[in-house]
Formats: sequence, C-alpha cells, structure tokens
Amino acid sequence: MRIVHLADLHLGFRQYQRLTPAGINQREADVGLTASRVIDRVIELRPDAVVIGGDVFHSVRPSNSAILHAYRMFSRLRTELPDAAIVMVAGNHDAPRTNDAGCILRLFREIGIQVADATAELFVYPNQDLGVFAVPYMRRNDRPTLLPTSGMKYNVLLMHGGTEDTLPGYMSPEDRAAIEIPLSELHAEMWSYVALGHYHVYREVAPHAYYSGATDYTSTNPWGERQEERRRGLKGKGFIEQDLDTGEHIFHVVETERKFVDLEPLQGAGLTAKEIDSAIASTIANMSTRVDNQVIRLKLLDVPRHIAREIDQAALRELKARALNFQLDVSKPEIRAKKESGGAPGRRQTLEELVADRLRERLLPTGVEREQLVTMGLRYLAEAEESVGAALPVSAE
Repeated sequence: MRIVHLADLHLGFRQYQRLTPAGINQREADVGLTASRVIDRVIELRPDAVVIGGDVFHSVRPSNSAILHAYRMFSRLRTELPDAAIVMVAGNHDAPRTNDAGCILRLFREIGIQVADATAELFVYPNQDLGVFAVPYMRRNDRPTLLPTSGMKYNVLLMHGGTEDTLPGYMSPEDRAAIEIPLSELHAEMWSYVALGHYHVYREVAPHAYYSGATDYTSTNPWGERQEERRRGLKGKGFIEQDLDTGEHIFHVVETERKFVDLEPLQGAGLTAKEIDSAIASTIANMSTRVDNQVIRLKLLDVPRHIAREIDQAALRELKARALNFQLDVSKPEIRAKKESGGAPGRRQTLEELVADRLRERLLPTGVEREQLVTMGLRYLAEAEESVGAALPVSAE
C-alpha cells in the first residue's frame, strides 16, 4: 500500500506586481505551474492513495483562474488514477469564517474526490483495506478524538493544523491553546501514517507523522523557509511517498517554477558606497543562477545610514527590473558607546539583552515562570526580526 501525501498548494497566491502576458499575477501563475508539476509526478508514481492536507487555495474566495486551474488539475489526477483513493481536507485558508458560506473544495466532490471541509469524516475504502480519517482545520474544542476506528488494515490520519512547537511564536497563549495540536493527541503510534498540512517545510513530528510542506514558497516569510530548508539539509519543496507495508519513506523534491535565491550576506563595515556598489556587482556576477525573473534577497550588514543613501540607485533599479523581485536589506551597525564609569570602552546593550533585562525586572502574575517568559520573549523577537527584518531597506524607486 503506497500513499502520496501533499499539502499547502495555495493556488491563487499573489505576490509582487508583475503580470503574465495573459494579465495574471506572475506568482499566481508560478504557483499553479509548480502544482501541476507535482500532480504530474504523482501520476507517474501511480500510488494506491493520495491525501491532500489542506490549503489547496490561498483564500476562501479564490480567483476564477485559480478555480479553473485546480479543477483541471484534479480532474486529470482523478482520471489518470481511477482506482486510487483521493482525499483532501480544508485548511485555514480554505475554510469560510461563517457556517452559511460554502467551502470551494466541495467542488471536487463532483469529480470523485472525498472532501472533509467543515467536520471530521471517516472515508473507508474496503478494496484497499484502507480507512482515512480526514480532519479539517478546526479549533480544539471542536476536534474529535484522534484515534483509528475504521477496522481496516491501514489507518491514515489526514489533518490540517499546527502541532506542538510549529505554530508561530507571536501568537497569544490563548490563541495557541485553542488551535495547537499536542503531539500526545495525535496518537501517532496507533496510525499507519499521519499526514499533516499547515507547516510549509517538510518535517517529521513523530514516528510516521509528517508535514509534507508546501509545494511552493507562499508564506509571508519565504526567506525563513529557505533558511530552515538549509538547516535541515532539504533541497526545496515537494511531497511525500510512503509505503505502509515496508515503511519506505521518500520525500520527492519538485522544482518550483520560480527560484528564491538568498545570497550570502555582505559585510559593509568600513566600506565606502562605491566599494559597496562594487561588492554588490561582484556578488550578482558570481551567482550560480541567473538574476533575470528570479526572486532574490541580498543582506548588507553594518552600513551607516549616510553610506546607504549613497549606494548606486540606478544599478539597483536595473536589478529590480531584471529580477521578478530584488530585495536589498541594509542593516545599520551596532552602536558602540563608552561606559559611564571611568570612560572605558564598552558596549551598548543589544535589543535582545534589553528585552531580557526588562522581562526579568517586571512584576509577573502568579504562576508565570520568569525564565520561561524571557525565553518566549526572545523567541518572539527573533521571529519578528526574521519576518520583517531589523533592516533598513534601500529603495530603488
């Protein structure tokens, strides 16, 4: 019994202002082409089952072009794999906020795909001896007990949501508690496989319990995703193939339509604007991939504001015109200061140290562990800096 697990296609995702000749947002077209490439690979593998872990669309009300693309793509999957079980759940991007609004994913029931969009449903396939318990995105009070009940040989849990330690740190404790899925509640050891959606980077959360990751870079922080992929030794986006009999597990990498290139940061301390211009030009010339039509970020460290203003804006405008998006992040140098006592050279507190000190000084409610609060505060700060950058962006406009 071989299953394919994919999630977080985010069809209809839009970013930047570039349009295709047909008038479609370029990133929307990219994401659709990458998703089609994934479906092509899945059809080649001819698995016994395909499970799709939610966020098929990027919004509850996707564009007509995104709906049409998805319909054609999943119709082809259903036609080419007539005997396969195909199940999808709604993610938080698919799920309407009110009960009176229907979920767009119901459209795919018309072509023979099983969809759980509002409540958890058990889909049983006697010919494959397979039961798929499909749990869409829902708050904790509404979630069912996550235990297999199908009586089949193979029991798969398909679910969309954030598990322990995967939800973003900036969420309030109340919001986190309402939607976070404790690993103990998955009962992963009781399932043949647990297929998760919501987290955009391929990741194992428990034995035979995985996030397949998104099929393209569609989050608010693609650079954070790229960094995590490098830390984990991943080569990019893709999907999972799992053999439920042998335990063989394969993460299939699928090339995205558009490359996201995070260049090595440049150290600008002590350089003149002309020297920085030369360093940028050299970095671009030595890229392993072409600049044209790609998404590129270059971080420039320790550059004073007055030097940043003198960087060649015409050269940056040319890079922006060639790339789909070129982002130059310029960070100011750490400010040095003298100690008040004795005038000995010293160091002004970093933002991290300042936050930690303030958290250690403030009064806390009963039951709040101080060091746990400090650790959480520093994690939130790090995630905020990674997301929006503590950088001074240099405009090329």
